[in-house]
Amino acid sequence: METTEKDILRGGQFLVKETKCEDIFTPEDFSEEQQMMKEAVIEFVDREIWANKARFEQKDYALTESCMRKAGELGFLSISVPEEYGGMGMGFVDTMLVCDYISGATGSFSTAFGAHTGIGTMPITLYGTEEQKQKYVPKLASGEWFGAYCLTEPSAGSDANSGKTKAVLSDDGKYYSITGQKMWISNAGFCSVMIVFARIEDDKYITGFIIENDSENGITMGEEEHKLGIRASSTRQVFFSDTKVPVENMLSTRGNGFKIAMNALNVGRIKLAAACLDAQRRVITESIKYANERIQFKVPISSFGAIRQKFAEMATNCWVGEAASYRAAKNIEDRITIRKNNGKDSHQEAELKGVEEYAIECSILKVAVSEHTQDCTDEGIQIFGGMGFSEDTPIESAWRDARIARIYEGTNEINRMLCIGMLIKKAMKGHVDLLGPATAVANELTSIPSFETPDYSELFSEEKHIIANLKKLFLMVSGAALQKYGEQIEKHQQLMLASSNILIQIYMAESAILRAEKMAKKDGEDKVKEQIAMAKLNLFRAIDIIETAGKHSIISFTEGDEQRMMLMGLRRYLKYVNMPNIIELRNIIADKITTENKYCF
Repeated sequence: METTEKDILRGGQFLVKETKCEDIFTPEDFSEEQQMMKEAVIEFVDREIWANKARFEQKDYALTESCMRKAGELGFLSISVPEEYGGMGMGFVDTMLVCDYISGATGSFSTAFGAHTGIGTMPITLYGTEEQKQKYVPKLASGEWFGAYCLTEPSAGSDANSGKTKAVLSDDGKYYSITGQKMWISNAGFCSVMIVFARIEDDKYITGFIIENDSENGITMGEEEHKLGIRASSTRQVFFSDTKVPVENMLSTRGNGFKIAMNALNVGRIKLAAACLDAQRRVITESIKYANERIQFKVPISSFGAIRQKFAEMATNCWVGEAASYRAAKNIEDRITIRKNNGKDSHQEAELKGVEEYAIECSILKVAVSEHTQDCTDEGIQIFGGMGFSEDTPIESAWRDARIARIYEGTNEINRMLCIGMLIKKAMKGHVDLLGPATAVANELTSIPSFETPDYSELFSEEKHIIANLKKLFLMVSGAALQKYGEQIEKHQQLMLASSNILIQIYMAESAILRAEKMAKKDGEDKVKEQIAMAKLNLFRAIDIIETAGKHSIISFTEGDEQRMMLMGLRRYLKYVNMPNIIELRNIIADKITTENKYCF
């Protein structure tokens, strides 16, 4: 049956509407073709990248470039490129899948791949003229050419539109002269073409240009940056001095550069989440192998409760990240398909609007999964002990590589505030009805609560009730803050950060519960007891985080009767009647992965 616009939730609507497990996509739903693609990518990574991991850590930039060319020959750089421009023209889930499994061995290759396929190629595919696409995209899709993206400047980081690079139109109107400095440019050392953002005259917004890398055209490069991680990712400053760019190489229209940059970041955020997943799987697997072999006090350290707790938490975070990432990816893919099929949008417009619709979820995923990865690699070092601090193990480099993920594609602080800001804007546009549910919650707070215990005999019946209450809690806290501060809420960043922590935990916890429920309905509860345990463990942890964020917010902007009422509401919405035995849940998870000697979900 064909999916229609009414069948899928709009971005942010997960907060105010119930989602059924049958309506989400999970990794267990991969088609046979997707499974084959996944295996092909893993085989390539194990052979070409994982086997040469030490060389990447020695800043072997030529190896990164060589692996990128091989990836191009195998078609991995062209997954999302339309067929008419030399690509495979595959869907958004396929794009996520390849990004996921190709990125886990080293952050150096992951960065090169992400910069090229995402911000290096995608802006031309989505915003370029037909002539621009025909000229550049086939070479980028095949790996004959590599792309780079020049946005950041010494004075323009998170404030992307504040760049000082200038574009001056020639007297004959045939070309622009670009002058300025860009920094932290991934793939700069071997790129053939760059997406460069500059300001024309005193325009309010920057403009995008496609510039071929030619040292004789006023383009010079700084030395390779020496970085904490992603050491074999070519990262240089790029200087433009009266670099001539034909007028036909303007990307989109004058002043549209900021929009191009923001939409590129939306896609980059969800793909960054995907790129962090296999890194976790590999760290978990290496840690389990080591712990199963490391004998202390005459037993493997994998039998110690302190280590088993780490394994359970690491595996849970990874599994939850998978659930949420592929849920959102399929929502985006369905939205793109609907827009294409309705005949109103071109391929480019459908792609742009499909991703833009779920910008909130993209920011949520970027934050949650990048932080999971940092935690995972940190615990990996701890499990390896002194060996984990040594360059002789793969864990030390994984920890260093993970750190950049919290900075890429907008820092996690920026993304936390963005997801709240975007939700407010969606509410103001009428895309997400927050006012109705928030009013209902306010009325509920003044009513007498029911003291009857509902029937929680079905799997996840109480957990889903709790998820619904956590959504009410978000509306209670955030709604009251918004009512008090109105448009000035953006000046109260600590309140926005707290609200975003609640929002993030809700989306991730709901995704995990729905994934486990879907699996249980298909295979039976006994066969997926570990997945059920992970979903419950994650929700229990989410409640703790939400309680802290909610309490800090309430006592920071309320007082008197209002404060007492909201603190009572906090306790009401956090109520968990049949709390699970957390140690038992962790042991169920740890038993499975230590027996399998790998991350096996």
